[in-house]
Amino acid sequence: MKKGLKPDLFVPRISDIPPDYLERHGIRGVIIDLDNTIAPWDSEHLTDPYDAWLREKIQQKIPLILVSNSGEPRVRGFAEKLGVPYIHSASKPFRRAFLKAMEQLGTAREETVVIGDQIFTDVLGGNRLGLRTILVEPMAPKEYAGTKVLRALERLIVGRKVTREGFDRK
Repeated sequence: MKKGLKPDLFVPRISDIPPDYLERHGIRGVIIDLDNTIAPWDSEHLTDPYDAWLREKIQQKIPLILVSNSGEPRVRGFAEKLGVPYIHSASKPFRRAFLKAMEQLGTAREETVVIGDQIFTDVLGGNRLGLRTILVEPMAPKEYAGTKVLRALERLIVGRKVTREGFDRK
């Protein structure tokens, strides 16, 4: 598998990221996806353990920014609930939104992690810039129609060889 499509870490959900992971890797800023990463695609609410994990990072003074391909009203609503900045209509995996996010976070590439549920948007976009990437399992099976097509491609590329340590290269 091409390195661009391989995350640095794969976990079922953000609350499964090891507690010392960010510190151990020198992470000072988090770019986080919205849909099916911290909230289901068709929901307007954060639930535990997602809400608790995000608020813990905010309390620890780890800067977060929501970066989503969704439209502004949806992304702004979640960002306001969390009290974090956001970038909507991001056109991930293109670099522009990731670079803008790092500028807002005040972080360098080696200090930034991207957390998301899609290989072709979040992981590929972060890896193209040399950022650390964490892939989470999608929260819910219901998704935008275009995402369903990408999920089929993801399954073709990674097959069933997914482990908590990442993707098996076999």
